[in-house]
Parts: sequence; C-alpha cells; structure tokens
Amino acid sequence: MRHFILSLIAMLFACSPSDAELQAEPQQSSGTMTINITIGGQTRTVALVDNAATRELLSALQQAPITYEADDYGGFEKVGPLGRSLPTSNQQLTTEAGDVILYSGNQVVLFYGSNSWSYTRLGRIQYETLGELKSFLKAGEGRISVTLSLPGTTSVGRTAVSGQQPTAAYNLQGHRVGNPAHGVFIKNGRKVKL
Repeated sequence: MRHFILSLIAMLFACSPSDAELQAEPQQSSGTMTINITIGGQTRTVALVDNAATRELLSALQQAPITYEADDYGGFEKVGPLGRSLPTSNQQLTTEAGDVILYSGNQVVLFYGSNSWSYTRLGRIQYETLGELKSFLKAGEGRISVTLSLPGTTSVGRTAVSGQQPTAAYNLQGHRVGNPAHGVFIKNGRKVKL
C-alpha cells in the first residue's frame, strides 16, 4: 500500500506544471487583440474583447479597412451603420466613456458618456483624459467619418490633384508615384494591386 501511495505522489508531481510553466501561461493568454480607429486624421487604439463579433470584424479588416459615418446621439455617444452585420451576444451593460459597442448587430456605438442597454461589447478606445476622448470623437460636433483598420495598415480616401493626369498613381501614404511597378496603389480613386 505504501508503495502505491508513493507511486501516486510521484505521478502527481510528474504531471503538474513547474513554476516556470505556471508563470509563462498568463503571458501567452494575455495578448490583447487591437485595431486602429481613425477620425479626422487622428488614430487611437481599440483594445478588443474576444467574442464572435470581434473575430468576424477582424476577419473583415484583413480584407480592407472599414469606413462609416457616425452621428451624435443622446449627448453621450456617436453611432453609425457599420455596413455589415456581426454576430451579437447582447447583455445588459452600463457603458463608460471609451467603450466601443455593437448595437442591433450592425451599428457601432462610440461612447463619450454612459448609458445602460442591451449591447454586445466590442472593445475600448485607449485614451488619457475624458477631454482628449471627446476631442478625438468630436463629441457634439455632428457627423464624423470613422475608419477601422488593423494595426500597421493605413487607408487613403480620395486623391485629387488639379492639373494631373487622371491615371496618376499614389501610394498608401498619399504620395504620387511616377511608374508604379508592384504593390498597392490608388488610381482614379480606387485601390489597385500591381
């Protein structure tokens, strides 16, 4: 019997993770998914939660950035149609300034105040002060254009140069390129891959 108990204890120690393994585990799972949000030429980071909606949003952003229009509503949020539906996992939430929320499956709400409703949480805009956040979201200033993108990507809206040929090509930083050989460029207001 004593031999059996010692064997059992030895097996437990052999199967249990070491201190180094226990310490490494949270670091592996603590990676936060992020996207960029750009308004009026300024960009902030959004730390995403992990749910079906954010996974589908990330998949869509791998294809191209998403731009939509958002308006003030209720004096505490900017809301606009995403142009696509995402899966919902609605819960009764009391939002805080900086929250990015999915409403009705196809509306993105950017909060600069607070509200209680049944929403699907997407993430949170990273900011320093409430004043900075309100300035970034142009709170109370009407309609804004919002671009969501993956970190390390950029988007160029329309390029218009008076007196230039309509076939001029521009790189993704908005600089005219004389003879584009390969890469992604903007020609006649459209993204072209050469």
